[in-house]
Amino acid sequence: MSFIPLLDPPGDPQGTSLVFAVRGTRVVLVDGEPAEVVESAVDVGATGIFLGTLDDRHCWAVDADPLDDDDPERFLDLYRLWGAVDEPTWYVAGRAVQLVEWQRNHQFCGRCGTATVEAPGERARVCPECKLLAYPRLAPAVIMLLERDDGKALLARNKNFPAGMFSTLAGFVEPGETLEQAVRREILEEVGITVGKVEYRGSQPWPFPHQLMVGFGAWYESGDVKLDEVEIVEANWFSPDEAPSFPPGMSIAGKLIDEWRTRVGG
Repeated sequence: MSFIPLLDPPGDPQGTSLVFAVRGTRVVLVDGEPAEVVESAVDVGATGIFLGTLDDRHCWAVDADPLDDDDPERFLDLYRLWGAVDEPTWYVAGRAVQLVEWQRNHQFCGRCGTATVEAPGERARVCPECKLLAYPRLAPAVIMLLERDDGKALLARNKNFPAGMFSTLAGFVEPGETLEQAVRREILEEVGITVGKVEYRGSQPWPFPHQLMVGFGAWYESGDVKLDEVEIVEANWFSPDEAPSFPPGMSIAGKLIDEWRTRVGG
């Protein structure tokens, strides 16, 4: 399946649209048109947010919070939705959740308090009084697999992880910082290791709540593992055949670890 992000519908829909009704941060997929889904809504998003086309189907997001619903359990959080739909549809669902949440949080100007309106020609809301533009929030974060020349990789356990779960290191990019600098800083801060080569591996939108995960491979240069003891409670070097429980393939962390195990483990 192929998704094309668009600001406005490209003509009349071919068949029924796919509507992502968002309640809180949960979502349900509905075949129909946005006006039908939100006919009892009272909020300003009743006409829906156009997302783009998925295999030529028009895709919309609507805020379902103000709607009456006799079956709230049909709304699934994005973690539970994974596997219930194909990957392109899951990514569109994440886009829907993020844009609805952004619209909820930017009804008024953060500078002067005036009610905002849609900015013509771009994905933004604008203040008609002071002209401040508000774009959908996106928080870039680096996520990296640290390797040594002996083939082992460092995996760590965050204090919020369930027992036995390890993953790659990660952290948010700071203002004035390149992605590569963020990789080196986060690894040094969290486990006390100095990094040599840094190599881009890929990226993934991560709607929990509005992150862009940028994946890297990083190679050990010097230092011994020294935990920051704020976020990281355990970190060890693992070979591919002794890697512990790690995140599923829906996450870029899982993909980085899978690639390493295949490449090094054979």
